[in-house]
Amino acid sequence: MTAVLPRAAVAVTLGFLLLPITFGLLGTLLPAFGYLPALGGVELGFAPFRDLFATPGLLAAAALSVATGLAASLISVGITLVFVASYAGTPTLSRLQHLLSPLLAVPHAAAAFGFAFLIAPSGFLIRLVAPVFGIDRPPDVLIPHDPMGLAMIAGLVIKETPFLFLVTLAALPQVDLAAARRLSASFGYGRIAGFVYLLWPALYRQIRFAVYAVIAYSSSVVDVALILGPNLPGTLATRLVQWMNDPDLSARFLASAGAVLQLGVTLVALISWFVLERLASGALKTARDKGWRLVADWLVRHISILLVGLIGTIVFAGLAILAIWSLAGLWQFPDILPQSFTLRSWMSAWPRIGDPLVTTLLTGLASTLLAILLTIGCLERELQTGRSVGEKALLMLYLPLIVPQITFVFGLQLLFIGSGSEHRLPALVLVHLVFVLPYVFLSLADPWRSLDRRYEIIATALGRSRLSVLLSIRLPMLIRPILTAMAVGFAVSVGQYLPTVLIGEGRLSTITTEAVALASGNNRRVIGVYALLQTILPFLAFALAALIPAALHRNRREMKV
Repeated sequence: MTAVLPRAAVAVTLGFLLLPITFGLLGTLLPAFGYLPALGGVELGFAPFRDLFATPGLLAAAALSVATGLAASLISVGITLVFVASYAGTPTLSRLQHLLSPLLAVPHAAAAFGFAFLIAPSGFLIRLVAPVFGIDRPPDVLIPHDPMGLAMIAGLVIKETPFLFLVTLAALPQVDLAAARRLSASFGYGRIAGFVYLLWPALYRQIRFAVYAVIAYSSSVVDVALILGPNLPGTLATRLVQWMNDPDLSARFLASAGAVLQLGVTLVALISWFVLERLASGALKTARDKGWRLVADWLVRHISILLVGLIGTIVFAGLAILAIWSLAGLWQFPDILPQSFTLRSWMSAWPRIGDPLVTTLLTGLASTLLAILLTIGCLERELQTGRSVGEKALLMLYLPLIVPQITFVFGLQLLFIGSGSEHRLPALVLVHLVFVLPYVFLSLADPWRSLDRRYEIIATALGRSRLSVLLSIRLPMLIRPILTAMAVGFAVSVGQYLPTVLIGEGRLSTITTEAVALASGNNRRVIGVYALLQTILPFLAFALAALIPAALHRNRREMKV
């Protein structure tokens, strides 16, 4: 029994990682070539692609998706590299790790709204300088939604940099930092140069799939693009959502062809990044062979810490502005603060929050619970067989994060519609599980593997079964990382916009879908309520993940892991 369950968990996990993508892509490809019998498409052909390429502004939208995705990813990786290279092994890194870790709990949409409220023509930053420059009305500048997508790129950077930073920190123990520091210093290399020459190639191999996931997400993101991105033309992903929601059902063929094009756009972004990897590798070898020591790197190091601190400040300041707007009474430009505070926005929004809040909680808790059970089963199987996750298995784990959501979730929507099923909530839970599972596994894998197995060896020698050892020793000792992984999974589920819109089909809405739907309006008070609530839910999950183990282990300090 103890061997069968983990083996079954591995099979089910692989099924949840691969089957939705496979059937989703199939459900997208067939209508893209004209085959969708429910809408009269019974022959394969290229008519949907002809209609797609005749759409005005398509090339600009595709180019914008590639450019913003690559730019945001390149800046995020660059900031992460320079900062970690500058401060790895120092107390500064530990302090900023504690500052940036909570940012993972902030959904992309909430961070984008907060950033938009800061930089908008009537935003808080303009209000701060208005008295100094005598500004009495908002400037006529298109920020956000600038045509070059600069605001969107900045919004993606402030969310993806903390993610890459924490992924890099998780991989850092796998390289010998102290020895590399001593060796590079003895030859007179600067901190950044020594780190890049000796450690970065091995470190980057550990985080490569995470970087690919960031590129795929940034080049196909919908919610951040709707909040911060250009409107005319918008990115390709936002155009696809418009076609998918078109009342004219024949637009589904056009949307399917567009989803295939989005897959191609993301592949172009990934191939471009692959080329950049090769160019960067060649440049690194050249610099190393020529002995460029780059000793005078103090300015770059100071800039990197300023950028990381600025990212944290922007996110937290944005959340503070969301809170102020949700409580604001009359707040005229250029007043720095509202003239009064009131709960009227919360009271008027509360009757409409109930159903989305229940859907958010049910979907998040159910998908997270399923993910943690499957993850524990897979990790137990790993212990039984003694084989850790290899690069191919890691690629499968990252596959739902690398393949653009809109490409296969749209196909899943068509399949659900074709099945005639009315069970939208279970379908939504299962689709959320596809995205929650990789994050839960990656969060729990390292603590699970690092637990000292001598505890279990002793228990087994005393006659305890494998299941009994799991329930009485491993799970209690790992309760903190398990709950933390569950909090990460819940935060991922809360932040899912596109899968909820497509699978829910308007019948099911969450706090995130309601918040993004408000982006087209101009009621900052209601947006503040929804975006702040969207942030509060993951923060509560992380707070419980910290408080419950503290209470359980208050008299058992040695059980803390």
